Amino acid sequence: MTSGQAASPPPLRVALIVPAAGNSTRLGGEIRKPLVQLLGLPVICHTLRRFQDIPGLEQIVVVAHPADLAEYRERVWSELRRFGTTDLVAGGERRQDSVARGVAALRPETDVVLVHDAVRPFVPREAVLESIHAAAEHGAAVVAMPVSDTIKRARRDSAAETVPREGLWGAQTPQAFRAELLRGALDAAAVDRFEATDDAQLVERLGAEVKLVRGSYLNFKITAPEHLRMAEALLRLEAGSPSADEA
Repeated sequence: MTSGQAASPPPLRVALIVPAAGNSTRLGGEIRKPLVQLLGLPVICHTLRRFQDIPGLEQIVVVAHPADLAEYRERVWSELRRFGTTDLVAGGERRQDSVARGVAALRPETDVVLVHDAVRPFVPREAVLESIHAAAEHGAAVVAMPVSDTIKRARRDSAAETVPREGLWGAQTPQAFRAELLRGALDAAAVDRFEATDDAQLVERLGAEVKLVRGSYLNFKITAPEHLRMAEALLRLEAGSPSADEA
């Protein structure tokens, strides 16, 4: 290094937590969403594929439903490993409990942690990269999209009012954080008995800045049978293979 030249910052050490411990009650069926097969792979593996070759990503923690641990270990572990998974832990009752268990498994040197739904298999690589850098610079970032639908506030089963959508964004994942910020936010929520609807809310309530990173309308969360059909069609399109109707 020449005199007066600033040293380059060390590369970020990144971890990914994949909560997969929900009950999947909206999807129906006996198999929870992350383990549902799509084109020969569980949904969670299609999701993990999106994080391959992300610079600095050193650890992937899958947080599974406790009842599914044997399934993951005996039948899915080799596929999870193929897509970079390093750790498998049991989830908790609520999402933030599961995320907290994932955070507890992180290596102490982690700089930035991503939290990404197990059943969002179409997140753009560019959004992942941008969220990492935004979190490193500002503390936290959320992949999101501007709300495009007209929003109605309901009273029972009738529309009570139309909500202006200007400035409204729909939160997606990943949500990215400096590791120490997320740890502190989870600890504070536990002390205050605060329950969040998403991970970023945990740090918002502490006054931390959360940057919005534009995602994609294709970065949907699989919650209903029609989402499975959409996901299969998109995967077939990406692979250049015919649909089930054409095959």
